[in-house]
Amino acid sequence: MYTLNCNGRLIVVDKPLVMGIINITPDSFYEGSRVNSVDAILRKAELMIIEDADILDIGGQSTRPGSEKIKPEEELRRVVPAIEAILKAFPGTLISIDTFHASVAREAGNAGALIVNDISAGNFDPEMMGTVAAMNIPYICMHMKGEPDRMQNNPHYENVTAEVLDFLADKVTACVQAGIKDIIIDPGFGFGKNIRHNFTLLRELSVFRILDKPIMVGLSRKST
Repeated sequence: MYTLNCNGRLIVVDKPLVMGIINITPDSFYEGSRVNSVDAILRKAELMIIEDADILDIGGQSTRPGSEKIKPEEELRRVVPAIEAILKAFPGTLISIDTFHASVAREAGNAGALIVNDISAGNFDPEMMGTVAAMNIPYICMHMKGEPDRMQNNPHYENVTAEVLDFLADKVTACVQAGIKDIIIDPGFGFGKNIRHNFTLLRELSVFRILDKPIMVGLSRKST
C-alpha cells in the first residue's frame, strides 16, 4: 500500500487505480482520446467518472511518435480551461496534468491539477522537479528513449529492463534531492521501445518493485 499527498489531499493506493486519458490535441495517436471543445471534454470526463476512473489525465501536447512540440502558451490555452471546467462540473475529481513544461505544470496546479505526469522525467525542462516539489504534489516520472519525434526510429537496448530500471533509479534519486515527496515510476511502454521491448518489460515488471514506488503502466491503445 502507498499513500500520495496531493497538496494536502491524501490518496490511499491499496489497489490498482485507473487513469482516464483526455487529450486536448488534434493529433494524439488514439483518435478516441481527442477532444476539442468544453462540451466534449465534459462528456468524456463524465463517461470516465461513471466508468470508475480514479484519475483523469489532461494533456495538451501530443507525444505520439513523430509528433512536434508546441509552445507552453498554446499548451496552457488548451489545458487550463479544461481543468477548470471539469472541476466545476465534477468537484473533487483527481486530475493529473500531462506536460513536460514546468510553467504548464505550475499553472495547471493553480487551476486544480493535483499530479504532474512528465514523459521526459525532467529531461526537457530543468525547472520541472523543483516546480513540482514546491507544489507539494506527486510526480509521475517516465522513461523515454529519445524524443517523441524520433523515439521509434529503431530503438536499441542491450538489456531493456536493466537500462530502464537504472534510469528510473537515478530519476528517483534526483526527485528526492529536489524535494519531491511522492514519486510514481513509469517504464514508458511504447516510448522508444519496440514490441519486443514492451513485452519484455511487461514480463519483468515485478523487477521495478525494488524501487519501492507505485508503478504506472500505460498499455491501453498501444500498438503492442
